[in-house]
Amino acid sequence: MPAIFDDGPPPPCPAPFNLAAHVLRASDPDPAKIALAIVAPTGAERWSYGRLEAAVLGTASGLLAQGLGPGDRVLLRLGNTIEFPLAFLGAIAAGLVPVPTSAQLTAPEVQKIVDQLAPAAILRDPGVASCDAGVPTYQTSDMMAWRDLPPADYAMVDPERLAYIVMTSGTSGTPRAVGHAHRAVWARQMMMDGWYGLRSSDRLLHAGAFNWTYTLGTGLLDPWTRGATALIPAEGVTPAKLPLLLSRHEASLFAAAPGVYRQMLRNHVKPLPKLRHGLSAGEKMALPVHEAWRAATGTEIYEAYGMSECSTFISSSPSRRAAPGTLGAPQPGRRVAILGPDGPAEIGEPGEIAIHRSDPGLMLGYVGDADATAEKMRGEWFLTGDQGRMDHTGAISFLGRADDLMNAGGLRVSPLEVEAAIHDHPGVEEVGVTDVEIRDGVRIIAAFWTGPEPLADDILTAWVEPRLAAYKRPRMWVRLDALPKSGNGKLLRRLLAAQMPR
Repeated sequence: MPAIFDDGPPPPCPAPFNLAAHVLRASDPDPAKIALAIVAPTGAERWSYGRLEAAVLGTASGLLAQGLGPGDRVLLRLGNTIEFPLAFLGAIAAGLVPVPTSAQLTAPEVQKIVDQLAPAAILRDPGVASCDAGVPTYQTSDMMAWRDLPPADYAMVDPERLAYIVMTSGTSGTPRAVGHAHRAVWARQMMMDGWYGLRSSDRLLHAGAFNWTYTLGTGLLDPWTRGATALIPAEGVTPAKLPLLLSRHEASLFAAAPGVYRQMLRNHVKPLPKLRHGLSAGEKMALPVHEAWRAATGTEIYEAYGMSECSTFISSSPSRRAAPGTLGAPQPGRRVAILGPDGPAEIGEPGEIAIHRSDPGLMLGYVGDADATAEKMRGEWFLTGDQGRMDHTGAISFLGRADDLMNAGGLRVSPLEVEAAIHDHPGVEEVGVTDVEIRDGVRIIAAFWTGPEPLADDILTAWVEPRLAAYKRPRMWVRLDALPKSGNGKLLRRLLAAQMPR
């Protein structure tokens, strides 16, 4: 029996359509209801639905007043503040294409994105690194003034039109620009019951920063689409403070990466009577973390699997718990397969996890790279690069990556990009980078290098600091006499972890 899960197509996306309009108006929320609270131990900044939509449409007016037009790309270099969601939704409302990026990126990393995408403008927090792009740059002070402008009209367009671009690591070492259509948000309704169990009465606290795509979707867009309240920790809030915020703000749902749950548990999390359950994505959670959370809080954690190209499409949920050792099952309305070399594998056989190209949440493609897009397609299926196995119920077990991409706290990182940043150090002859497991469920990036003389780890760390975002930097440095290679001289990254000191 072929390993294919086919639940039938989801309802078609309406046309014309605008992602921002759908997010802010789908549930017809009470304008006075709190849509967002940016929370800290010292207090909270609160935004009602009415104030949020007015500021989004005022931001859209401000962007259009600068001469920006339909389809223009706007690079977001913003911190963990309200300016980020206002800029993201404001640009989409106006028919522009925002490019959200991590605030951790260094100026050289930003320059690569600028060279690749040629944005028409940059929206920037002065405290976030940027580059001299030769295009108009607007500061957060400019954006604050735009909030009060008369509202722009939503640009209602074909749901297949490009809405936003996110950056992800590619196996070539060059970041790939993932282009998503307006319809991508329509597909997220399949998660609301197939993963979250999301209700309009919920108060969902997401532990991530605004500019992470996991936070953007799960922490903001989905609660607002359903008319719920989003809670986001303010800049500088540590995992140790999250239990206090969950309790004080009566969060009913909590979303985070596995590493955040692990850090919270170090501080003896107490029962959270208002919390219904937790959500986890970005990487597989170690079973001991899951069990410790359940014991401490009395609540379950439901995990989901996805990627920048298609968000989450496999998950467990309150209505369907994951079978032991599995990721969960494809969400309602999805079509998912396990592919072998000649087509769908048989039930119980390993293969590559794939999602059907008709899925409304699937990307339009890699912007400016048709060849890379074609490489990810096999007939009617999009290849995830992850290995899995499907059982007769549709539950899928994760068997590892099919390529060398690393996972750094839920963010995928190309080893080639990290190796390139290290290669130029005058004391390094060769380098190989991979992620290694240092204890159950905890993986870090490690750099294995050769050179004529030993170098202190802090010297190498100082070298990469201005060249790589913090989440891409090696946390372990290992000097070797030689790197493991094949007979034709190709680096064998899969053998690097075995070179770790015992």
